[in-house]
This record gives sequence, structure tokens and C-alpha cells, in this order.
Amino acid sequence: MTSQPASKVLLVVHHTTSPALQQLLEAALDGARADGIEGVEVRVRPALGTSVVDVLEADGFVLGTPANIGYMSGALKAFFDLVYYPTLTAKSGAPYGLYVHGNSDTAGAVRAVESITKGLGWERVHEPVTVIGGATEQASEAVWELAATVAARLAGSG
Repeated sequence: MTSQPASKVLLVVHHTTSPALQQLLEAALDGARADGIEGVEVRVRPALGTSVVDVLEADGFVLGTPANIGYMSGALKAFFDLVYYPTLTAKSGAPYGLYVHGNSDTAGAVRAVESITKGLGWERVHEPVTVIGGATEQASEAVWELAATVAARLAGSG
């Protein structure tokens, strides 16, 4: 019997609260599952339904959040509150990407997520994608590229 190489797990953690965020989530999933990326299992979890075990089983992360009052969503913050200390040293070096949707400003949300992921030791492998207003085709393409980059990093890592 031939053994298959173990697949890497890409965990997509999102808080999808609007049609624009749904469009961006779908673009992220399409990018993560792009043709040519092999050996990566994509798991999708809403931020409030993600567990410590989900994070411990993952090899990389795509994070999606709205910007609420200049900060990441409460749901994504609750995710980080739940998993931070139990996984503090477990995923050091794990690749991640972030997309943020807001109506006016996303800088505070990006800054907050980057501060937490730095503390966890995760490695940003793509610039955060920020979307203001409606989710355009260009925004969807940028999120697709972000997720494909994280997945490709996992596929190429040994």
C-alpha cells in the first residue's frame, strides 16, 4: 500500500456579517482551493465556532473580519481570546493572511490582528487586503490571491 503525503490544513476563520463579506469569503475559499494547489485541506469555521483544537490541527490561516468601530469584529476578538494562550507556542511560523471589510476605515482592525498574530508567532505571507465599501471584482480578486498565496505556501512547505 502506497502512503499519501499528509495534507496540510488551511483554517479559514471568518466573521461574515454582510453580502460584501460573503463575497470576499467565497473568493478566499476559491483561492485556497485553486487549481494547482495540492495537498491542502481547507477547513472553514465561523470565528465564534472555532476551537483550540481547530487551531492546533491547522498549519496555516486565512482570517476575515469586518472593521467595527475601528477594530476587528468582536467575534474575531473572541476567537483570539479563546485560542491565544492554549496555542501560544504551538503554531509559531504558521503562514497567515488577513482580509478586512469596512465602510470607512480598516486600519485599526488590521493593526489589532497583526499585533495578536505577531504575539502568536504567525508569519504574514501576504499584505492584508482591505476593502472599503462594496466588494468589487478587484477586491474579490485580491482576496482570492491572498488565500491562494497562503495555500500555496502550505503546499510547498515540507
